[in-house]
Amino acid sequence: MKNKFTKMIKRAILIISLTVILCIALFSRAIQPAMEFVKWPVYSGSVPLHSSIPVFDATKKTVVIMADKDGTEMFDMLAPYYLFNATGRANVFIIAETKVPVVVKKGVFVLPHYTFSEIDSLGIPIDVIVIPNQSNLNGMKQKKPTVSFITNHYNGKNTILSVCDGSVTAAATGIYDGKFLTTHSSDYEMVKKSFRKPFWVQGLSVTQSGNLFSTAGVSNATEGSLTVIQEIFGEETMRQVMNEIHYPVAEIRKEHKNLVVTNDAIFIAARKGAFKSNERIGVLLKDGVNELYLAGILDSYFRSFPASLETFSLGGKSVVSKYGLTFLPTGDILTNTCTELHIPGSIDIVNEEVAMFAKAKLIRYTLNTKQYIIDICLQRIEEMYGHDFANTVKLMLDYN
Repeated sequence: MKNKFTKMIKRAILIISLTVILCIALFSRAIQPAMEFVKWPVYSGSVPLHSSIPVFDATKKTVVIMADKDGTEMFDMLAPYYLFNATGRANVFIIAETKVPVVVKKGVFVLPHYTFSEIDSLGIPIDVIVIPNQSNLNGMKQKKPTVSFITNHYNGKNTILSVCDGSVTAAATGIYDGKFLTTHSSDYEMVKKSFRKPFWVQGLSVTQSGNLFSTAGVSNATEGSLTVIQEIFGEETMRQVMNEIHYPVAEIRKEHKNLVVTNDAIFIAARKGAFKSNERIGVLLKDGVNELYLAGILDSYFRSFPASLETFSLGGKSVVSKYGLTFLPTGDILTNTCTELHIPGSIDIVNEEVAMFAKAKLIRYTLNTKQYIIDICLQRIEEMYGHDFANTVKLMLDYN
């Protein structure tokens, strides 16, 4: 009887031990993508670097997009950059306090075209200032040079477009005091606590108070840009740009549901991390890469919580995008462990590059696909991980 009882105790201990080990393993598997989510690349190359600068045309409007070297949101920056360029009627420049590689969240570095002082020295009149989400959401710790540049260059006649949590920087200028301002749905309550003077609103993807505009989160950079394009360049130009990107509906979406990331959504993401395949995603950079496709792929898959997400170029060299941005990869192509290699529209992959990613499945995006890039990415994420998880990604993109 005693031996039988001892065996039962040992068996119970073994079962408990195996259960604990399994739980630890599942927790580690679930938490690893989350750890990757909050980890940002650090540029370790040489500075300064040469930036490709588009030719200034004095007959065109000038749009400047603010960048922060410590981190600027991907789609917030690159969607407006692409869309204003696609009008064919604007000079579009990325500007920052210093001319060093900007960490674009997540997966690539970009060189600004000009520093604040350089663009001032050129005496270029600024017609539109775009403010993406930058590195610090603490309303009391906004970077003074950035805030000062905006306040010094807003003259009451030009236009400001605040994108997503760029609302924090916009609010810090005081320019939006008493004016409509919105932000990412999941950050709305947190952000508005820092600044009480703007008139914070929800239910809209884009707000407008005269020539001051703002958008809801991330994906709504498209709606904000199209709205400003329509305002400045007219309906016909806006329609041309809308058709070019295969915008999914006939009119600019203005109503917004303001759905937030819930505890259920967090649980769904953790469950995916524990039980589903966590891909190691690479995105190929080559000259001529389409900025909107690149941003849509990186920002969508970043929110799918992959095991890793990096960009690569042959030889680790910089590349120049379709509209003249200099991109630098975050990954080393020689040591990559990618299980998927995503190839943005407008670029081809050669045999030498294929050989570098021998273990990766090639995911191609063609410009001939008559579908909006975010929808393409979400459709594939749903096929891989299910409807509920794809909806979680949509919530993080504020795409609703």
